[in-house]
Amino acid sequence: MAFVEKKLPDDAPAAAKALNWVDARFPLTKLWNDQWGQYYAPKNFNWWYIFGSLAMLVLVIQIVTGIFLVMHYKPDAALAFASVEYIMRDVPWGWLVRYMHSTGASAFFIVVYLHMTRALLYGSYRKPRELIWLFGVGIFLMLMAEAFFGYLLPWGQMSYWGAQVIVNLFGAIPLIGPDLSLWIRGDYVVSDATLNRFFAFHVIAIPLVLIGLVAAHLIALHEVGSNNPDGIEVKDTLGPDGHPLDSIPSHPYYSVHDVFGVTIFLVIFSAVVFFAPEMGGYFLEYNNFLPADPLKTPLHIAPVWYFTPFYSILRATTSQFMWALIIGVLGYVALIWLKSRLSFKTKVAIAAVSLVAVLGMLVLDAKFWGVVLMGVSVLIMAGLPWLDQSEVKSMRYRPSWHKYVYILFGIAFLALGYLGVMPPTETRTLVAQISTFIYFGFFLLMPWWSAMGKFKPVPSRVTFHPH
Repeated sequence: MAFVEKKLPDDAPAAAKALNWVDARFPLTKLWNDQWGQYYAPKNFNWWYIFGSLAMLVLVIQIVTGIFLVMHYKPDAALAFASVEYIMRDVPWGWLVRYMHSTGASAFFIVVYLHMTRALLYGSYRKPRELIWLFGVGIFLMLMAEAFFGYLLPWGQMSYWGAQVIVNLFGAIPLIGPDLSLWIRGDYVVSDATLNRFFAFHVIAIPLVLIGLVAAHLIALHEVGSNNPDGIEVKDTLGPDGHPLDSIPSHPYYSVHDVFGVTIFLVIFSAVVFFAPEMGGYFLEYNNFLPADPLKTPLHIAPVWYFTPFYSILRATTSQFMWALIIGVLGYVALIWLKSRLSFKTKVAIAAVSLVAVLGMLVLDAKFWGVVLMGVSVLIMAGLPWLDQSEVKSMRYRPSWHKYVYILFGIAFLALGYLGVMPPTETRTLVAQISTFIYFGFFLLMPWWSAMGKFKPVPSRVTFHPH
């Protein structure tokens, strides 16, 4: 294609001439129009659709504050804690940057959890948006990895012992476990070698992957178009101009919408940063204000709140719980054989894998299966597009009792999160085990319960009520 540069009038503004010069050499205006300026989105978005933009905002906050923290941080076991104190006490506005970064980590997970909740409510993972959802799950996994690697860097008591506990979990893997733990740590204990490799992953490796996944997530979203609260494909009804009749340009309409949401978010975020950055020990644990001491174990070691639902599943997997798990696996296989439409070969394969798993549960330690369940509890989310067999996407047109299934799932998830923070007792362990069954039951039984009940008729056009 030949090089073309638009001819502008001599009296055109300097900014227009500069933009025209750039556009002739780089598709800046085209990128803006494709990704936002002339991207048409459904006109019935509600407040649930603000969290994608907020996630982008928090990502920028974390990157910018992280750059300034790295300028003064020392990734050395002998200097790391002191360098964080130096940032807090001696670097001009260092305390603000550190608190913005630590609060931003929790804010990131709050926003992402709400973003995922919206996808659950409106079926945003259903066809043709399966790949968007898979990229989103990948982003969630990278966020967890990023938070885990960054958690060790302050080199406080909870950072040190939290890393020690989590890395030691890999030792439960048969045959390769001890060597894998040693490889991750780089030493026989969490030490300077561990700190250096965690720093490299937190600052360079994971952010690069994360940014790539975010770009892929947005490109896939703008390729197939956004979902909406009605779960209707707006591209099925086009106007004379070729744009969907039930869509509006993202700019300026949703730009204003997002700016309003960002303003509210920043007010709340600033209030936490300035008045409650530790948030009662949930955002910044009090033990982390003490330097790491390999000879003094804290009374209760727990990860940060956003990991606790999955940590609680790990902790709930006791030797007694394994018998309930075996019964659950056998019952699920029986349900597949009796009620599933899968092919005979697929059923046989599932039964064979389940039999091997049951034998493993009888032989291998419960700690290993706790690690497996903790990992599966995250990865199972990737299967949602194929587990959900509902006739409709949106919760609005599903049977009324479906919302109680989602509420029960939400209560179980919150219960697991709370129990993961608390020291274990017999009662708390029992509640965590029941919540674990509810958590996995929500996903594994979804092919049946999601298709049950009387569905409401879905309108051909979106329902929209002006504010």
